[in-house]
Amino acid sequence: MNTMNDKTDQLPDFEKALEELESLVEQLESGDLNLDQSLSQFKRGVELTRHCQTVLDQAQQTVQKLIDPEEESSAIPFDSGD
Repeated sequence: MNTMNDKTDQLPDFEKALEELESLVEQLESGDLNLDQSLSQFKRGVELTRHCQTVLDQAQQTVQKLIDPEEESSAIPFDSGD
């Protein structure tokens, strides 16, 4: 059993993070939460949003490298085997 409490254990994959965000928004919009619960859910939502943005940024960088081989930062030396 893993008892570590670091951020990687607390953040789900992208799809699950989006599902959790949708659920949090519904809870917050319902008005059924007290102030402390609302603040806690809002804080979690901010964490999930930042996580999702990081995942999207990384995916965008990967795609950019694949479609723009002329960009110097994505250039990979070609070894012809000679």
